[in-house]
Amino acid sequence: MNPLNRKKASQKITLIGAIVDFLLSVFKIIAGVLGNSGALIADGVHSFSDLLSDAVVLYAVKHANEAADTNHPYGHKRFETVATLGLAIILSLVSIGIIYDAFGRLNSPSTLSHSALLLSVAALSIFSKEALYWYTIKVAKAYKSDMLKANAWHHRSDALSSIVVLVGVFGSLNGYPYLDSVAAIVVGLMVMMIAWNLGSNAAKELVDTAIDVEQVDQLKTAIGMISGVNNVHSLRTRKIGHAISADVHVQVDPFLSVSEGHIISVSVERVAKECLEDLDDVTVHIDPEDDETAAPCEHLPERAKALGILNKALFNNECDGEIERIQLHYLSGKIHVDFFLPLNCLSSNTDHNDILEKLTTVVGKLPEFGDIKVYFG
Repeated sequence: MNPLNRKKASQKITLIGAIVDFLLSVFKIIAGVLGNSGALIADGVHSFSDLLSDAVVLYAVKHANEAADTNHPYGHKRFETVATLGLAIILSLVSIGIIYDAFGRLNSPSTLSHSALLLSVAALSIFSKEALYWYTIKVAKAYKSDMLKANAWHHRSDALSSIVVLVGVFGSLNGYPYLDSVAAIVVGLMVMMIAWNLGSNAAKELVDTAIDVEQVDQLKTAIGMISGVNNVHSLRTRKIGHAISADVHVQVDPFLSVSEGHIISVSVERVAKECLEDLDDVTVHIDPEDDETAAPCEHLPERAKALGILNKALFNNECDGEIERIQLHYLSGKIHVDFFLPLNCLSSNTDHNDILEKLTTVVGKLPEFGDIKVYFG
């Protein structure tokens, strides 16, 4: 997905929406004041909040597609998430204002005037905002933008609220003046519900809520089928804007070379991205044993200190002269050792069993160490 195309398409649809929102808010508020309709004025304020949300979206679109930098090593995708949360806050404040004003008017309903103007503006709002919804949702799905989806539903909420206003105005004009205020209250509640949905989803992403369980299971199964992977555990996922990030531990044969373990991690990353289309960041941890429930080797000395202990013991027992290389394996709470010796250390007087027995005796006296193996070459 080309980030530049995504940015241009998002900016285009948002600018179109902003122009429509501005015109509608002006028409509704003027018509509401002239016709004495609190519901239409409330709907005009709702449209004005759409205009504010469009400004938030434009700001987020500009920054969300910027490349990663020193201060934002994971990119700027969560600008969209923050924008969505900001949009939810704006909507919630608007809904409270609408409901408060409507309750005041409910106690003293007023007579509406300019009926044709009120009905025409409400009908125009329904048509234009529903058209904006379908246009915006098409772009949102094409570029997988939750922020644009949120803005699309913001457009639809305006269309739905305009339907409520139309019914309320029509009822008021036909002898039920309180219906105008009731319609405004319904509009306020609808806006509040949309704000809650948008805000809760954005908050979940900001606190690193995992993706759907079905997707996690699908990813785990795909990784588990890779040759060389013995077990998959500690699989963690989160959303970053429109993208997905994952961390996973894979257990492999503990005696693989580092380079072969690395190749397996490369395969894990490739398969994971093929499994989930929106997955663009994968961190793979290679494990020689299952460390999900415990870390049995964390108390053991690291390589430099372990070699110091081992070499001292070998030197004191006069069996370090022929050793060319030592390889350590941290497994099951012990350090297991591979010794590599040249073939010329074997003779008629000394065979491999003699060497193995002597090294086993020396290492066996060291509490941190376990089994040993001797290789000649």
